[in-house]
Amino acid sequence: MSVAQPTLADSEFDPISGSAMLERTGLAAFHHQLEVVSTMDWARALAIDPDVLLPAAVVADRQTLGRGRQGARWWQPPGSLAVSVVIDARSLGQAQPQPVWSLACGVAMAEALAALEPLTTPRVRWPNDVESRGRKLAGILVETAPDGRAIFGIGVNTTGTARGAPEAIRHRIATLPDTVGRTLPRETLLVEFLPRFFELLNEIQADASRLIARYRPLCSLTGEDVTVFRGAGKKISGRCCGIDTTGALVVDTVAGRLHLASGSLTDPAAVWRGDAQPDPQT
Repeated sequence: MSVAQPTLADSEFDPISGSAMLERTGLAAFHHQLEVVSTMDWARALAIDPDVLLPAAVVADRQTLGRGRQGARWWQPPGSLAVSVVIDARSLGQAQPQPVWSLACGVAMAEALAALEPLTTPRVRWPNDVESRGRKLAGILVETAPDGRAIFGIGVNTTGTARGAPEAIRHRIATLPDTVGRTLPRETLLVEFLPRFFELLNEIQADASRLIARYRPLCSLTGEDVTVFRGAGKKISGRCCGIDTTGALVVDTVAGRLHLASGSLTDPAAVWRGDAQPDPQT
């Protein structure tokens, strides 16, 4: 096992114990950086190094150019949880990462937040968000790497306030201090989240229906009218019926029931790509 982290004096935010990460989460390697361009970039360097023990994670106190899906920029308050986790699909009996893994990540994070801060009433929003009271509290980005490795980028607004967000996205953002009146230590959340995530990945390899069972009570969309944007100006509208065992969104439309394996619930025109003036990014 390996760990690299700054001394407590170096970090102005809540400390994270590297030894606790290795002893209590199932990680084989842990890195804590004060500032990076993106935890995803750092994690990709780990993912392509055959000598790095997996699963591995990197946490950063600040990111200068965090990113989300569809080319979006990712904003969150400095000191909030920004972590990327590298997993080897072969450790789960797979040659390549599976699409349902991103949903499993969202479910595990929503469950962890509910266990630690029930008043957040977290819900998962297909394909990659965790919401609190209809606003985005956490986001997940999944990228693949060589040799069957997957990188999960996870940002949770454990600090700060939506009032500090860029004006264009302020109305979409939730933070734990805004929601429950206090911050949540990053170590506390990681210790609750990572074992759940790894356990759920193993569960769904044995029985794919386990994902649906745990996703269903957390879904923010079931029974709601949705529009899924599919690229090149294509969109599909209908009533959401949850997900299937592959992770596809099930939608009842005028043309019948469809299972949508990909797409976005955000209009591409509404994707935030950054303000003209730099903001703290994670």
